[in-house]
Amino acid sequence: MDDPDADQRTLDRTYELFRLVNTVVSRPGALYRRDVRPRARAGRVRILDVGAGGGDLCRALARRLARDGLDAEITALDADERATRWAAAHDGGAGVVYRCARSAELVRAGERYDVVLSNHVLHHLAADELQGLLEDSRRLVGPDGLVAHHDIARGRIAYALFAAGSLPFARNVLSGSFIRADGLTSIRRSYTAAELADLAPDGWRVLREAPARLQLRWEPRDARP
Repeated sequence: MDDPDADQRTLDRTYELFRLVNTVVSRPGALYRRDVRPRARAGRVRILDVGAGGGDLCRALARRLARDGLDAEITALDADERATRWAAAHDGGAGVVYRCARSAELVRAGERYDVVLSNHVLHHLAADELQGLLEDSRRLVGPDGLVAHHDIARGRIAYALFAAGSLPFARNVLSGSFIRADGLTSIRRSYTAAELADLAPDGWRVLREAPARLQLRWEPRDARP
């Protein structure tokens, strides 16, 4: 789906299904309870989702914040105009800001956020690109901010589970989308915990999460000597 010539109808169907897949795989509720709600209770919180795709994670966070009566500004950032256009057209009243740009552009603009996060972005990046994202992320959060990049953990079990679990839905629920093919490719391209730990600068932590998930995390206490 990274192909600029990818079929638009198939791409749109993929964005539509991301909400279903990420609800199961990425557990936005856990992210909300652990990292977003505590900060939002202290006052208005600014959140940036880098590589937001169809924006489903941002909208899930917006719904939870609204339910709890908490105030936030959520920006869904993606360098692919196709993703930003689809996401903005399907906001559904969530009030998310959709922006087509790269993280470096926000750094140059002097933007600051309380939480910078991503989901399923790291495996798209080569080592030097990963370093650039981490540097941008750190510069985009204030001194008390949090960076949390979530991704798949590469491994045979993860590949086998996704292959087996998605197969029964390949010709019905997932048909007409890139979900299954792209998911299998993504697992093969993903980092292991050890690889991420080797690449991450000082002050970053790699957390293992179930099922077959990793989090590359920075927060002020991790950066202390």
